[in-house]
Amino acid sequence: MSQPAGLRPSPPCAIVIFGAAGDLTKRKLLPAIYNLKVAGLLPRQLAIVGVTRKEKSHEQFREEQSKDIREFATRSVDDGLWKEIGDALYCQAGEFTDPATYSKLGALLKDVARVHATGGSVLFYLATPPDFFGGIVKRLGEAGLTGQSDDAWRRVVIEKPFGRDFDSARALNAELRAVLDESQIYRIDHYLGKETVQNIMVFRFANGLFEPVWNRRYVDHVQIMVAETVGVEDRGNYYEKAGVLRDMVQNHMFQLLNLVAMEPPTSFQADAVRDEKVKVLKAIRSMKPEEVLKQAVRGQYGPGVIGGQPVAGYRSEPKVAPDSNTETYAALALQVENWRWAGVPFYLRSGKRLGRRDTEIMIQFRRPPLLLFGQREGQIDPNRLVLHIQPDEGIEIQMKAKHPGPTMELNTVKLQFSYKEFGETSAATGYERLLYDSMVGDSTLFHRADMVEEAWRIATPILDVWASVTPRDFPNYAAGSWGPAAADALMGQVGRHWWLPT
Repeated sequence: MSQPAGLRPSPPCAIVIFGAAGDLTKRKLLPAIYNLKVAGLLPRQLAIVGVTRKEKSHEQFREEQSKDIREFATRSVDDGLWKEIGDALYCQAGEFTDPATYSKLGALLKDVARVHATGGSVLFYLATPPDFFGGIVKRLGEAGLTGQSDDAWRRVVIEKPFGRDFDSARALNAELRAVLDESQIYRIDHYLGKETVQNIMVFRFANGLFEPVWNRRYVDHVQIMVAETVGVEDRGNYYEKAGVLRDMVQNHMFQLLNLVAMEPPTSFQADAVRDEKVKVLKAIRSMKPEEVLKQAVRGQYGPGVIGGQPVAGYRSEPKVAPDSNTETYAALALQVENWRWAGVPFYLRSGKRLGRRDTEIMIQFRRPPLLLFGQREGQIDPNRLVLHIQPDEGIEIQMKAKHPGPTMELNTVKLQFSYKEFGETSAATGYERLLYDSMVGDSTLFHRADMVEEAWRIATPILDVWASVTPRDFPNYAAGSWGPAAADALMGQVGRHWWLPT
């Protein structure tokens, strides 16, 4: 497979995966690495070291990963290509809290640098529970494994969640920056690896058609939705501590909001783009407690029907407390208080066990100032722009056209683009672009410390109110529905309604 236009293989390096025996490694990271290999974006001078708590030989680790890749790869596996990766796999056993683990890892990295000519550059990927992030980075620093030179870089990738609230996020950032420079820290958000998410900036800033109307004068409101049909499955322990606001809204959905609302950057250099994203978050005022009660809605699913099959309510899921007050649904009305967006509400909603799996952004434009075709106010639908992110990636514009015939009958027509029109697209995990960018040192799609803290500044007051006021109506929506009635009321009080995917 030829290299994508404009891209070249990443420089020589070693990838160290902490938590290499976990699901993330076998389901996402190794399949993504294989896809990069197929695309010609990996260097030949590459080694991959898995750090696991269970003792195993390099050969055992290779055999396990060779078995897993054939189960979880997103494409058929070419034995020759996989052998090149498999021969570069190594395993280092040890507890993440044991300093000896890091001294042994340092010795192994020297060995693989010699054998595979990696040049001493290392990407540390922390595929671990977040409680380990600060400790692992601290011990990497103590072992001398984070120091860089002109010829060899050291970077650390961490998965969300980046803290549980504003204070813990700030504390984690301080722990990381006590050892690392901010330029070495890559806070990964797999949502930003999706094609349509990356395409939002191209759509906005490479086309002169939309930017002139991308403001408060022409836009009535924006809706961002992440709907899932699945429940918590086997993640009850995690979800009980998180809830949908922490798990989905505070990170993924705020990033989507950033891409829609940000100003054009001065360039597409990483910090220029991230500076504009931070400005959006800074423009969202934290809610006061009384505002939370009016502008934020939470819900929890009860029993219902999904795909024609009955499903249990959240409180009956494995590892969930029978009287749990954890929210599985959240809807927010946010205001971006800057010159471009003043007075334009941004509505965010996300939930589990909803009527359909769908992630999309809907920009609704204002109605024409004068209705010329006999319709009364409210009888003519406004124009809408819909960015479909998953499961089917594409862009849709809804506009009015005359229906053929003797009467002036208006119909809504759709101008649609689907990524399928580019031809067969390669199967991807969503991690390929992010892994590649972290190896070449492009941090554009990664969270910066101030972005994380600003997002928690917005979310924490909501979480505080929800923690102090016990919901009396949980469960308050049936599985298979579109959420609680209070969410409809949130929109209805200002004469709007939720946009439902069609």
